[in-house]
Amino acid sequence: MGSASSVTVPYAAYLRVYEPLGAFPEPERTHWERYARREALPCAQDELRRSLADLLPTPPVPVPVHESGDAFVTVQDGVLCVCPWRTRLRGWLALGELPESLPAPVLDAALPPVVRRQAEADYERWQERNPDARPWIRTATWQVPLRWFVLFSDEEREYGKRGEYADGGEPDRGGRQGRDGLVLRYRTPMVQARRRVARGLRTLKDAIDEGPLIDGLVDVGRWLEEFHPRSLVELDYGGLVHMVPEAQLAEDHSAGDTAEGLAALRAGDGVRAGRAYERLTERWSAVRNRQYAN
Repeated sequence: MGSASSVTVPYAAYLRVYEPLGAFPEPERTHWERYARREALPCAQDELRRSLADLLPTPPVPVPVHESGDAFVTVQDGVLCVCPWRTRLRGWLALGELPESLPAPVLDAALPPVVRRQAEADYERWQERNPDARPWIRTATWQVPLRWFVLFSDEEREYGKRGEYADGGEPDRGGRQGRDGLVLRYRTPMVQARRRVARGLRTLKDAIDEGPLIDGLVDVGRWLEEFHPRSLVELDYGGLVHMVPEAQLAEDHSAGDTAEGLAALRAGDGVRAGRAYERLTERWSAVRNRQYAN
């Protein structure tokens, strides 16, 4: 078995916000400006490997002791945009979600209750000093939540090898991962993402009144409001490209199916909306079921 520093960690997808450099206060702005000039920047796999290594000691370290000073960077229309990792904050948030996804005996064996209680106490003290803190990255394992696709259009889909995206833009430094550099991602300006969330919510509330999809979309919309209006929003399939056959990835147009379903609902065409939703649920149920495969 390889070490934690060499293993490839798949099965996670990401929703990221890249804010323009000017959105950061000093001295953080200067830090990111210098950081972006480095010769080599870490990628998403590097962050995952570091987190995995922290779980190997006894007792495990569920949340980093210090906050990460790393970020993903990209240039959008000539403007340097930064997506800080904030690994420690995201670790605390993920720790709070674990009881919903793991049976209690499994959770206690992996992370003893005393370790979790200490991490929760650390987070409460930190939160008192940082009440407005929020992560720039959201993570989903074994799936891409359907609500994330509402933010994007099929025309913004980018599929191909690292640095060979449809927009012909400057390749990113860090952040990419995948089979032989294979990437499936969507990117859109913040203003478009917010507009689509608002329109999608109106459509869903008119059609179904309430439900988990509406609640999830409301949550995403509130999160987006925390960022600079000239930010860039990215949905990255990340490690999911390791587990989905390449032919299926090539045919995956989930944002297009989502947009078609919402358009059908607005037009009162329940049959067409149902077909789009069926395509989405079948596609992503097949992916989620892989976590239970032996």
